[in-house]
Amino acid sequence: MHQQQTLSESVEFSGTGLHSGHKVTVKILPAPVNTGIVFRRVDLEGSPEIAARIENVSDTTRSTTLSKGNIKLHTIEHMLSTFSGMGIDNAIVELDANESPIGDGSARECCEMVRKAGVSLQAENREPLKILEPMGVQVGDSILSVFPYDGFKISCTSSDAKGEFTQYYSTTIDPETWETEISKARTFCFYEEIEFLIKNGLIKGGSLENAVIIRDDVVLTNEPLRYADEFVRHKILDLIGDLYLIGRPIQAHIIAIRPSHKVNCELARQLALIGGKPKVATQTFSPPKPESKAMLEPGKELPAPIPQDATSLNVKDIMKILPHRYPFLMIDRVAKMGGNKIQAVKCVSINEPFFEGHFPGHPIMPGVLQLEAIAQAAGILTLNKPENWGKIAYFMAADSVKWRKPVLPGDTLVIDVEVIKTRGKIGKAKGVCSVDGDVVSEGVVTFMMAKA
Repeated sequence: MHQQQTLSESVEFSGTGLHSGHKVTVKILPAPVNTGIVFRRVDLEGSPEIAARIENVSDTTRSTTLSKGNIKLHTIEHMLSTFSGMGIDNAIVELDANESPIGDGSARECCEMVRKAGVSLQAENREPLKILEPMGVQVGDSILSVFPYDGFKISCTSSDAKGEFTQYYSTTIDPETWETEISKARTFCFYEEIEFLIKNGLIKGGSLENAVIIRDDVVLTNEPLRYADEFVRHKILDLIGDLYLIGRPIQAHIIAIRPSHKVNCELARQLALIGGKPKVATQTFSPPKPESKAMLEPGKELPAPIPQDATSLNVKDIMKILPHRYPFLMIDRVAKMGGNKIQAVKCVSINEPFFEGHFPGHPIMPGVLQLEAIAQAAGILTLNKPENWGKIAYFMAADSVKWRKPVLPGDTLVIDVEVIKTRGKIGKAKGVCSVDGDVVSEGVVTFMMAKA
C-alpha cells in the first residue's frame, strides 16, 4: 500500500488561456491528506473552490469543464493528467481566470512545475480503485473497455472520422512512463475545426505554438512531431486526466478505441459509482479455480481445465481457460493446437457491439481487437498447461504490429499463434490473423502470468 503524496512546496507559472487568449497565472499549493485536487478561482470574490470530481463536470465539448453554481473552469484535463501521472493525490490549484494555461498544448510545463516543487509523502495510505471485473462504455464510435490489472495500463487506438491518421499505443502508466512517453504529446485538431473556432472567437489563444494542426494529408507544426504517434499519445494524456476525476488512482487495464472527453467522463461516472461497492471478486471474470487440495483424496492431482491431449476446443472449453466474457471474448473455437502452436477462429458477426460505432455505415473490426484475439489465443495455449492452471495472463506489450486489410462482418478470422519464448512468468507469442487465406494483421505480443 503506497502513501498519499502532495507537493513539497508551492509553485507558480503563467501562460496563455486557449479560449480567452489572455495571460493566466496558476499557483499549485500543497494540501492535507484526503483533500484531493481542488481548484480555487482567486480572481473572484470569496475565492470559490471547485473540487476536481466527476459530479462537477458540466461540459465535455473539445475539453473538460468543471462548474459549481455560476463558477466555471475550462480545460483542466492536462493538469489533472499531470497529477495522476506523477502520483499527486492532494493539491490546491489557484487560478486567476476561468481556464488553465494551454502551454504548448501538452502537459510538459505542468510536469516541470511539479518536478520543481518536489513531491512529499503523507501519513495516510492511498486507496486506489481496483477493478475486479470487466466493464465498458460506448458513446457513438468511442469505446472504452476496462479489465482487472495489477497496475495502470492503457492501450489506445485513435483515428479521425475518415479512419485516417490511425495510431495505436499501449503502455503502463507510472511517473516515469507518464513523463517520458505521454506528457510531451501535444493536442491536435483538424484545420476545418480550428478555422470555424477562430472565426467565431472561441479559441483566441490557439496557434501553432500550442497545437498540431492537420490539413488534408499535411501535418502543420512549429517543430517536428515529438513522437511518431503523438496523436494517440495525447488521447491517452487526456484520458488519464479525465479518469482522475474519480478522485483516486485506478488499478486496471483500459482499452480505448477513439476516446473522447465525453466517453472518458462517462466511464469516470461509472467508476465513481462502483468505487463504494464491496470489493468482492466475481467468478465471471476469474477462471474457475481448482478444487482445494484439502477436498481431494490423498494422492490425486488437481484437475485440468480440459483434457491435456485435446487438439480442438469449443467455446465452453475456452471459457474454462480464459477469463474473458462477452463482449470481449475474441475466440469462438480452437481448430487445432499442439506443442507451442494454436489455430483459433473468430466468426465476425454484424451483431458485434463494436460495429455500432466502428464505423456507422462502414463496419470494420478494430485492429486492436484482432491483436487482442492473438493474445487470447496465446493465453489458451499457455494457461492450459499444468503449471499454469488457475492463473491469468496479462497482456503487457505488442511489437511489430501491422494491419494490412480490413475485417468485415461475415468474415471468418483465423488466428495462427506460435509461442516463441517463455521465461518464468513472462511469455512472448507471434500471431497472424487471416481471412480466406489473406493476411489481415500480425504482431508479437508479450504477456505475464499471475495468480487469478
